[in-house]
Amino acid sequence: MIKKYRGFTLTAFAIFSAVFFINQTAMSNTLINKEVVMTSNITINQNTFPVPNTHYQVMSRSEMADKEPIVLTRYERKDGRNRGLEGEHFSTIYADNGLLKGFANISLDLVSLPLPTREESEKIARDFLQEYAPDLLPRMEISWIDPHDEPILSLNDKGEKETHTVTGMKVKAKNTKDGRWFWVIVGADSQPMIFERDIVWISFPGHRQTEKWLHDSWLKKQK
Repeated sequence: MIKKYRGFTLTAFAIFSAVFFINQTAMSNTLINKEVVMTSNITINQNTFPVPNTHYQVMSRSEMADKEPIVLTRYERKDGRNRGLEGEHFSTIYADNGLLKGFANISLDLVSLPLPTREESEKIARDFLQEYAPDLLPRMEISWIDPHDEPILSLNDKGEKETHTVTGMKVKAKNTKDGRWFWVIVGADSQPMIFERDIVWISFPGHRQTEKWLHDSWLKKQK
């Protein structure tokens, strides 16, 4: 009886452990899938753009840009400051082959600070492209370098939403090989704040064709 009882106890314990593990895994996946749709077939180059250590991943999902598959990943601040759409975030877009298609680093820390000069911004942009998009440099035709604004929301001490403007120096250029556009927006900290490449522009009636996956104002309209 003792041996059978012990065997039954061990068996029951094993079954209970397995069921508990499965339930916990299912619950975990359910919670994750509310925010994150992970992809397993994406190969990212070793030379990926670094994620700020102040942020953690909150979402990653497959999307399409100009009918080509991409992976959109979003990171938000670990301290929870201004989280959610239209708040602070660091987001990236990679193509299936690991090519960096774009990133955005929208931070309240860059509000109301002096900007680098046009000359400084061009040098910073070229240095960035040399490391993360060297194929664009030989075909780069700069269109203009000017200040560019991005909106950002924050909560004040009363819990009320406030709109701020993050301004950077936008170095906008055309790829003379395929006619597509790309740009680097340099922030007040003299670091690239936004990068987008392979942007298709429709001349008439004059609008962007490429989806704006890095822009919260556009994402909000897709929900």
